[in-house]
Amino acid sequence: MKNKSWRRFLRGASLQRDIGELRDLLVRYVKEETIKPLKDLGRFLLWGAIGSVFVAFGAALLLLGSLRYLQWQFPVLDGSLSWLPYVIVAALSLVVIGLTAWRIVSGTAKRRLKVSE
Repeated sequence: MKNKSWRRFLRGASLQRDIGELRDLLVRYVKEETIKPLKDLGRFLLWGAIGSVFVAFGAALLLLGSLRYLQWQFPVLDGSLSWLPYVIVAALSLVVIGLTAWRIVSGTAKRRLKVSE
């Protein structure tokens, strides 16, 4: 009698059902651990690229505005010195590029490394 009592738990159990459950578990795991992080990474990259385009466009407009301001505000730079505002704006753009590169290189990853050490 005791020998047959444990068999009721196995009623309906089959290798096919176990394989189906294993396949479902594997599919859920793959979706959770690979597809979802890839979608999140894609979303992060998309918004980062869109933001970069807008920031670059804004920086270009600010540099163009500063060039026009220099040409308008300082009439002494007309004539033989008309090239000087362009050099000033080019140097300003190199400073902006340098600051941007510096912030990228010394970003949060290095700060996290220092904290965890």
